[in-house]
Amino acid sequence: MSVIGGTYVLLIILLLLGDAAYMVQGSDWHKFLFENPILRALAKPEIRYSITLSLISCTLSAILSVFVAVPIGWLLARLKFRGRNLVDAVLDIPIVLPPLVVGLSLLILFQFWPFTARLPGIGKSLNELIVYQVPAVILAQFAVAAAFAIRTMKATFDGINPRCEQVALTLGCSRAQSFMRVALPEAGRGMLTAFTLAWARALGEFGPLLIFAGATRNKTEVLSTTVFLEMSIGDLEAAVAVSLIMVFAAVVVLLITRIWGSRDVMV
Repeated sequence: MSVIGGTYVLLIILLLLGDAAYMVQGSDWHKFLFENPILRALAKPEIRYSITLSLISCTLSAILSVFVAVPIGWLLARLKFRGRNLVDAVLDIPIVLPPLVVGLSLLILFQFWPFTARLPGIGKSLNELIVYQVPAVILAQFAVAAAFAIRTMKATFDGINPRCEQVALTLGCSRAQSFMRVALPEAGRGMLTAFTLAWARALGEFGPLLIFAGATRNKTEVLSTTVFLEMSIGDLEAAVAVSLIMVFAAVVVLLITRIWGSRDVMV
């Protein structure tokens, strides 16, 4: 068992070392410090734009994911209602669906009313305002990342003893008050874990973005699509450099989760 596990860990380490070795091969210290591919990639305006858009869109989609995940996770953990298992299964669909299918489904959904109806005072439909625009980036990331945040928050509330909430109910609190004053404060570490996992998932999302938001430079380009665009024009060094930037961001997020998040609820 330890050999199988150790082999997989070694594979992950070798993948990262391979990227790093590709970046430094054939360069001296001066060239490595001042002319390495990461610095050259960061000098490109389109890559700086994709980094900025990635930070903004991932943060917004992670906030939206936690905003949705907290009440849903609590409901699934505390309440028994008819159709609960069906709702639980539906929430897992974005996790098991191929990412391209999620993007395609979003694209098809926005071809129907009310998304095609003209908004009064604006003269444009939601389809025109969202599809292949920056909001599509956030929505595509949210569609997948929220499912992971919900799983995390359900595990969080499953791990919190409901007795304190029941005592609050017997003392005169409403269910909403017991949730806000008792359950929510105890779920703080789980919320941080859900946020960081949703953020990391949004950062690595590619398929839904390509279908629903496109990969237009200086418009809907984020880091994952930058790797694809740089590969498509044959600039492998820039693609690997952007990949290493994403690896660095993912490692930071995982460290935050390990240090301040709840270790028992990570999915």
